[in-house]
Amino acid sequence: MVSAAQANGVLDAVKDAGSGRSALELGWIDQVRVVSPRAIFRLNLPGFAQSQRDRIVAEARDALLKLDGIDDVQIEVGSAPSQGGIGQAGHGQQAERQAIPGVRQVIAVSSGKGGVGKSTVAVNLACALARTGLKVGLLDADIYGPNAPTMLGVADQTPQVEGSGDQQRIIPIESCGIAMVSMGLLIDDHQPVIWRGPMLNGIIRQFLYQADWGERDVLVVDLPPGTGDAQLSLAQAVPMAGVVIVTTPQQVSLQDARRGLAMFRQMGIPVLGVVENMSAFIPPDMPDRRYALFGSGGGAQLAGDYDVPLLAQIPMEMPVQEGGDTGRPIVISRSDSPSAVEFLGLADRVLQHVTQPS
Repeated sequence: MVSAAQANGVLDAVKDAGSGRSALELGWIDQVRVVSPRAIFRLNLPGFAQSQRDRIVAEARDALLKLDGIDDVQIEVGSAPSQGGIGQAGHGQQAERQAIPGVRQVIAVSSGKGGVGKSTVAVNLACALARTGLKVGLLDADIYGPNAPTMLGVADQTPQVEGSGDQQRIIPIESCGIAMVSMGLLIDDHQPVIWRGPMLNGIIRQFLYQADWGERDVLVVDLPPGTGDAQLSLAQAVPMAGVVIVTTPQQVSLQDARRGLAMFRQMGIPVLGVVENMSAFIPPDMPDRRYALFGSGGGAQLAGDYDVPLLAQIPMEMPVQEGGDTGRPIVISRSDSPSAVEFLGLADRVLQHVTQPS
């Protein structure tokens, strides 16, 4: 007759892809028992490991069925370790605002609509802040469209998990002088994230509080477009130094940016100012020419309407796109380019509007 110890022995070979540690050690599989001819265990996957669910289930089932006398496997669905463990943080719960250990300031980058280059602004802002000597983190909270790993050249890496049970911590990936956590590091390139509010809220809180950020002067948070669950989760969870609103000059973009700006004001979050992205196109063969492909003056109009600063006007240049695709942001690859100069100026202006790190 197969014993529970034997079942545990074969299940020990089921590993987390990121850390290489056993799912048993991490507490993702527990309550293993045998009621011959059936083996039973409980699966407690945290939100960040949901992308591994099918593989872990298949490997665990195959391992148990290879034992003599086992011809059926029953899997119970549990919750991840309680009392603040990675899988439990924030799922469906109203959170009190609490600071992130080791993080002095949190700055969000938001937009009312997609396609305005918000992630490009967030990544280059983080890199520009790091160039000033600050210790910077980047939280890619755009769960449905996580682009930061590609833009920082680490899309093929998987973050490690340290600790066990309630003490599990995700280790951010270091690149381009900043530490970064993103859903894009935890799922395959073509894997969609089909989550509703509670799971979305949970993974954002996990990235905030169960990532080992260490000592960071600034944490830049790249929010998804719109005014939905992610924005509310962040605003309710953590005290923020402020938010940067990204728009393009065109009126359609301004309409949505106004909604986002108004939402943050309504929630008591300081609006640091407006970034007008794609302000003009600079042809690579005519660097002295600028073409306002999306109109002009929109960023200044939005800033004036809400009495906030126009922090930067980022032009469109081919090196911006090239840097994003190759994992070398333009503030690093072409620091003397017009776009990089604007991003570096943006970093200086943002720091002027928040409390300086001690």
